[in-house]
Amino acid sequence: MIAKNDPTLQKVDSLLKQGGENALPEALDIILEHFGCVTGTVHILNCVSGLLDLKAQRGIPDSIIEPVRAIPIGKGMAGLAAKRHAAVQVCNLQTDESGKARPAAKDTKMEGCIAAPMFFQSGPYDELFGILGVAMPSAHDYSEEEIADLDNFGRVIATALG
Repeated sequence: MIAKNDPTLQKVDSLLKQGGENALPEALDIILEHFGCVTGTVHILNCVSGLLDLKAQRGIPDSIIEPVRAIPIGKGMAGLAAKRHAAVQVCNLQTDESGKARPAAKDTKMEGCIAAPMFFQSGPYDELFGILGVAMPSAHDYSEEEIADLDNFGRVIATALG
């Protein structure tokens, strides 16, 4: 598991504190490299519309970019992760029939994918900031350690930008 003082976490934190939201694509690249993934998204909760707004992405095909620009809570993997306040994963998106992912998600050609909520501390409570999603082109079940790493990256993003 990635430690809170890990240089990779510190690099993402520093990058976002210096560049703000404009640095999200570069921060996402670092996170994708950490997980060995090629596709990823960062959605931030829009408190006015109640939608998850896409702020950074890598590897999302043009054919599905419009549907992922604004995701309702409860729809697709990101929306479910936001609703449940817990990571939602699919081992093989191409063969999955669980209904967690929207059918168009198969256009990514990814298999192992996960969407995890990003939280920031608001007093004694964790408050939803957005969703961090990563995916790889091979089947993969994300371990508890990997989910904890996603949580740590999500908290860094939420704290730096929140």
